[in-house]
Amino acid sequence: LKLEIGVHVSDGFALAGGPWITPELSMQKLVWTKTIVKPGAIKIQLQQPEVNQNYYKDIAVYAYSINYKNEIAANNLKPVVATSNGSDASFLTDTNIKQTFRSDSNCWIQYAYPQSITVRQVKIKKQNNSYQSQRFIIQQSNDGINFTAVDTLQPPRHGWQDWDEAYTHAVKTFSSKYIRFVWQKEGTEPGSEDLDAAKWKPVLRVQGIYVSDEPVINNYEAKNGSVWRIAANTTDEEVTKANSVPLNKIINLTKYLSADGRMNWKAPGGNDWVIVRIGHTSTGAVNSTAGGGKGLECDKFSTEATTLQFNNWFGKFYSETDAALAKEVIKVFHVDSWECGSQNWSKNFAAEFKKKRGYDLLPYLLVMTGVSVTDAATSEKVLHDIRETIAELVNDKFYATLKNLAHKKGVQFSAESIAPTFVSDGLMHYKHADIPMGEFWLNSPTHDKPNDMLDAISGAHIYGKNIVQGEAFTTLRSDWSEHPGSLKALGDRAFASGINKFALHVFMHSPWLDKKPGMTLDGIGLFYQRDQTWFKQSKAWIEYLTRCQALLQLGKPVVDIGVFTGEEIPSRSVLPDRLINTLPGLLGKEKNEAERKRLLNEGQPQRTIPDGVTHSANMADPENYVDVLNGYQYDCFNPDVLMQMKVVNGRVVTPGGASYAVLVIPGKHPMNSNTVMSDSVKIKLNELAQKGARIVISNEFAASLAPEKNVIYAPYTDTDFSKLGIQPYVTIKNNTGEIAWAHRRCNAGDIFFFSNQTSKKITKTIQFNTDHMELEVWNPVSGDIWSRPEKETHYNNRSEAELKFYPGQSYFVIIRKEAETWVRQEANVKELQWLHDWNISFLENGKPVKTIQQLRPS
Repeated sequence: LKLEIGVHVSDGFALAGGPWITPELSMQKLVWTKTIVKPGAIKIQLQQPEVNQNYYKDIAVYAYSINYKNEIAANNLKPVVATSNGSDASFLTDTNIKQTFRSDSNCWIQYAYPQSITVRQVKIKKQNNSYQSQRFIIQQSNDGINFTAVDTLQPPRHGWQDWDEAYTHAVKTFSSKYIRFVWQKEGTEPGSEDLDAAKWKPVLRVQGIYVSDEPVINNYEAKNGSVWRIAANTTDEEVTKANSVPLNKIINLTKYLSADGRMNWKAPGGNDWVIVRIGHTSTGAVNSTAGGGKGLECDKFSTEATTLQFNNWFGKFYSETDAALAKEVIKVFHVDSWECGSQNWSKNFAAEFKKKRGYDLLPYLLVMTGVSVTDAATSEKVLHDIRETIAELVNDKFYATLKNLAHKKGVQFSAESIAPTFVSDGLMHYKHADIPMGEFWLNSPTHDKPNDMLDAISGAHIYGKNIVQGEAFTTLRSDWSEHPGSLKALGDRAFASGINKFALHVFMHSPWLDKKPGMTLDGIGLFYQRDQTWFKQSKAWIEYLTRCQALLQLGKPVVDIGVFTGEEIPSRSVLPDRLINTLPGLLGKEKNEAERKRLLNEGQPQRTIPDGVTHSANMADPENYVDVLNGYQYDCFNPDVLMQMKVVNGRVVTPGGASYAVLVIPGKHPMNSNTVMSDSVKIKLNELAQKGARIVISNEFAASLAPEKNVIYAPYTDTDFSKLGIQPYVTIKNNTGEIAWAHRRCNAGDIFFFSNQTSKKITKTIQFNTDHMELEVWNPVSGDIWSRPEKETHYNNRSEAELKFYPGQSYFVIIRKEAETWVRQEANVKELQWLHDWNISFLENGKPVKTIQQLRPS
């Protein structure tokens, strides 16, 4: 049949595991227990840390003189729990009870202790929707009548797979007999990919609230890499140097530990001692969407485990079938949806950390348990180094290994996003993928993935990958109402954003001839299969997509702005709504005001899309960010690429060949709350600036760059970059999101794609930053080609064209380097069938074609 197929890395579509992966080769996590002993204690039994899959290995045992009173546990203090709505919430202090306190209106929960206690941390055990339970306003009182606010919990950014880990918040130290946890709907942020639980109805659900006077690193569960979260750094107000454990006062007791957890060690006199037993076990994650090939997820920091996974699944398609035939048929090796969480340990982790970071992690290992070592700043730096090592290892050991193994089989390697699930740099793994891949959803705003899209597009551009694939038109609760006409504008927006190859989701090979619609993927569509009612009529749509993709795969994308993702880990591309504080002028007054109102989220309005799915009406919908920078396109770049950038002819060039006229260094935004710039980044930015790079940098980093005429501090309030000598290639007059567009350049000239995103007939005047060239308008639906628009003018080194769009219509505008245009026979123009042969020689070599016949496939 001449079919070519791609094969996934494991059974199912998420992610890389199987029954051949033993617990020791599975994803690992750090686990620990803390035991408090009195001075003089000799025979000590240490509690066993968590064990998964009957696998556990000790790493180290450390002791330090206790730096808190532990008065709640020591004195067995039990609070009287009361609530403003009269509900019983006494279970909230018990770690063993799984009940849930719920409220859909403003309320408070009060703990009344028999004596005043000191509080330095609040740990929240969530239930389902984690966002609301991390927003408590903490109040204190000594009489139970008059309360004053002490602190407010800040929810970390988090992804959709944030299920198991608790949240431990460092709070400003206070002492009180009465504590209130006040919850208010007001101030609820509308959800996003990196604040997933905020998407849903603002209802408080909480299973546990535990207070302690033990100093703790703020949200250490996020900081130690065990889960994809981003939280603010711990402040000196929350953990002082005096509350931290001096590095030279930590005693290594590992040699005293026996296999059964017993230890003979005489605790010195003075304070009580905290003994921390640290080990690692399997995360227990499996490729949950698998069938017979279900099993533990392979260790993502292990070349051995990754190779074992490759050989036992993908490799079997060669060894268990005709190898020569498999080589002829299998063309792609694919890693799809990352749905196995994160990991923060492996048997080689400490050694790899020392190799990459240049110092020994083990003396600082307590920071991964939330203990502040030396001081808060030092602890945060070590934890950042841990996350950076995690991000590098998943690339070095997992993605690089899979790429090499795939290439040995002679196949291309494609990969979807790793964020927001695995702690990572969301762009870096795309340097190993031949085909970076994002995804976009139809009529499913809660599940749409604009950040996945921008990660894949930016990752492809900065690392020089020409094909950018998109899982296309995935639908939540599909109701079979979609058709090519209703899909076109969404697909066009994906094309305009930088995607140039679609993977239609989903095509099921249904084995039944007597059942309709046969096999589906439950409610998750689009269902593009033989039993779809319009399947046989879809040829015109497929031809349209083919023509668009053929042109959009030519040459290179033209993108003028590169936006830095920052040095936080995990990281992702910077979405348009996060550029408001940096480039307010380019976004314009209307977008600025709309974003201000969206974030206020007054009244927490809800909407229902699709049927039965109710969520925040103020989520940042990608359709609201068409032509967001008014004539400029932007990519994002990470520290890995920054360090390899060079200035060539005034533009900053990446190792993958992308070039930018201006670099933008944003300041604080939701994904980058810790605006600390490393010395290496400062040095590199100064080097680029001195060599002529034009840089717009947030005022927060003003001291980082030496003054240069080509350096401007943000917020940048001009409506364009004229003061930096950068004019937009395209200006669409009065474009308020109606027209989406893309720009590519090949040897023969410029290729522009324009799409009417509305259901109305509109006329737009479009200016091109070029002079005296005649414009050719190509219709990718019909194959028609016009030598020029109906109205075309040239002035001041610019060309202007008026284009009339029917609802949802799209055009390509071609501007050749040669002024000559080809002669066509109008009567036969619809017979062109152009681009079906995909050679496009008439564009690539820049020579004008004289006849229609030359455009036909041989």
